[in-house]
Amino acid sequence: MTADRGRALSALLLDIGTEADHADWEREVPTRLLDILASLPPYIRAGLLAADAALDGASLLSTGRRAHRLPPDTRTRLLRRLTRLPGFEVLMDNVKIPLLLAAGASRHSARRIQPLVRNDPPLDICPSSDWPGAHRADAVVIGSGAGGAVAALTLASSGRSVVVLEEGRHFPTQELASRAPLDRFADAYRDGGATLALGLPPVLLPLGRAVGGTTLVNSGTCFRTPRHVLKQWHRTHGVELADPATFARHIDHVEDLLGVGVPDPSVLGRNGALALLGSERLGWSAAALRRNATDCGGCCECIAGCPSGAKQAVHLSVLPAACVAGARIITRARATEIVTAHRAGARRVIAVKAVRPDGTTFTVRTGLVVAAAGALHTPALLRRSGLAGHPRLGRNLAIHPAVSVAGRFAEPVTGPGAGPNVLQSVGVDEWHHDGILIEATAAPPGMTSFVLPYLGSRLKRELNDAGNLGLLGAMVSDRPSGRVRGTHRPVASYTLHAEDGHRLLQSIVHMGRILFAAGAREVLTGIPAHPSVTSPDALDDVVRRTSHRRLHLSAFHPTGTAALGADDQHSPTRPDGRLRGTEGVLVADACLLPSSPGVNPQITIMALAHAVTEHATRSWPRAPA
Repeated sequence: MTADRGRALSALLLDIGTEADHADWEREVPTRLLDILASLPPYIRAGLLAADAALDGASLLSTGRRAHRLPPDTRTRLLRRLTRLPGFEVLMDNVKIPLLLAAGASRHSARRIQPLVRNDPPLDICPSSDWPGAHRADAVVIGSGAGGAVAALTLASSGRSVVVLEEGRHFPTQELASRAPLDRFADAYRDGGATLALGLPPVLLPLGRAVGGTTLVNSGTCFRTPRHVLKQWHRTHGVELADPATFARHIDHVEDLLGVGVPDPSVLGRNGALALLGSERLGWSAAALRRNATDCGGCCECIAGCPSGAKQAVHLSVLPAACVAGARIITRARATEIVTAHRAGARRVIAVKAVRPDGTTFTVRTGLVVAAAGALHTPALLRRSGLAGHPRLGRNLAIHPAVSVAGRFAEPVTGPGAGPNVLQSVGVDEWHHDGILIEATAAPPGMTSFVLPYLGSRLKRELNDAGNLGLLGAMVSDRPSGRVRGTHRPVASYTLHAEDGHRLLQSIVHMGRILFAAGAREVLTGIPAHPSVTSPDALDDVVRRTSHRRLHLSAFHPTGTAALGADDQHSPTRPDGRLRGTEGVLVADACLLPSSPGVNPQITIMALAHAVTEHATRSWPRAPA
C-alpha cells in the first residue's frame, strides 16, 4: 500500500493509470510526486497524502478497485461524479500543483547540461560543523540574502571583523548546472517552496534558503525604487535617507555591484515579444525589464538558481567582495538568539547564539548584530531574543499579491523549438500609477508557473499543450494588511484588501486584452470557476462575476514587518535602521520597507541596507562588547 502512495492523485487528476501504452514519463509521475512531497512541510505533506487516500477510498467504495487500476473510461466516470461534490474542484486546484510539477519534471528529465559562463568567485565559507564553539567579531550579520550581503560588505569594508550566519547551504554554479530545475528547487527553497500566508484566499509565498538568500532563486528583475514611493517614505514616515536625491546614490552603488542592465533582445523570447506586440497594438506602455544578468543566455531557469552563472545574485557579486574585505560566512547555522545585557543604563547586544544541524550550539560575541533574515524570519528571531517589545513588530506585512493569465497561441511560445526565454522579460507599466505592474513571465522546463485548468484527461491535454501558452503575471502594490506571528517557526497571515482584490481582477482583464491583441485564440483566466474565454468581452463578463476571494494568488516579495520610521509608536525601527529599545541591533532586510514598493524590491532592499549600514559605520564602535 505504501508503495502505491500518490497513484490515486496521478490516476484521477492526470489520467495516469497502469495501462501498458503509457509514455515513459507518465510511469515516473507517482514516484516524482512522492519526492516532491518529501520536501514539503509535514502538515502540507500530510494533507496531500490524505487527499490521495481519500480518492483511493472513493474509488474502492464506488468500484471495488484502487483508482490507478481502473480502466480509463471508469476513471473518467468516477472523476465526473466526484466533481459534482461541492468544493471538490476548488480543493483539487490546490492539490494538483505538486502533481503538475511532478509531471513536468518527468517529461523533462532528460536535460542538457548548461555551459558555465564563468567560474564562481571564491567565498570564505565555513560549515557550522567546523566552526568553534566560541568566537568574537565586531559584527554578526544574520542572513546572507539581498540585505545581509550588502551589510556584510559595507561593514567589512570599514575594517570591522564580520561573521555572516546563513541557515542554508552554498550552491555552486557547477552544481546548479548539473541538476534538473525541480531537483534543486526543492533544496534551495525553504519548505520546498511551499511557504504559505494563511488567509482567504491563502497565498503561496516561496522563500529562498541558501547562501545568497532569495537572490539565488529570484527572477533577476531590477527596478529602481519609484520616486513617489521614496517621497512617501521621506515625507510621511520621516525617513531622511529616503530623500530621492540622497537615495539615488545608494541605488547607483547597488546597480554597479550587480551589473544591472537591459538584456540582449535576442534572449527575451517569444513570450516577451508577444507582450510587446500586444501592448503596442493597444497603445500601452511596455519595455524590456532591466536585470542583473546582462550575459543571460535565456535558459529560463532563474527561479531554481542560474545554471550558467550569468545572473549576478549576491553570492556571485556582493558576498565575494565582502569576503575579500574579511567577512566570513558560516553555513547551516540557524541563529537562535540575539543575547543582550543591561549595561551603562541601556540594553545592549553582547552575543549571538546559533545552532548546528546536529543540535549543538555555538556563540559569537559581538557588539553589533545586523538582523537580515527576511520579513518573516527576522520578527521571529527578535521574539526569540526577547526583543519584540514594539507592538508593530510583525505587522505591516505587504506581499505584492499576484495573479497569472495564459494565452493559447498557434505556435510554440516556450519549450523545445521556441528558442531562448527569460523568466521575466517585459514589463507593462501602463497602469503602474494605479498600483498594477504586469510582467511577461516564463518558467523553467517542466515547472509551469500557471495553474492549468481542468482535471483528468483534459488536464493532461493542457499539460501537453503548455508550450503554446504565453504567460503574463500581474502584481499589485498592496495595502500592508498581513502579519507574522510565531517565535520558533513564523506563521504569516494575510487578508487581501477588497480594493487590492479589485485591482487584481482588473489586471486579469488587462492581461487578457494584451494576449488577445498579440494573437491568442483563447485565454486561460486562472479563475477556477471560469477557466477559459475566447474573446475580450467574454473575459470582461467572467471578471464581473468573480469574487477576488476565488482567485489563485501567489506572492514573492514579503516586506514591512519591522518598518523604519520616525514615529516611535508606529515603527519598530528608527529611521536609520536601528531597532528601538536595544542598542546594537540593526535591521537591514525587507522588514524595513514602510510600505509596498510597487516593484520587484531587490534593488530597494539592497539600497536601504547600504544606507543604514553605512550610517552605522560612523556611529558604532568596532570593538565587540
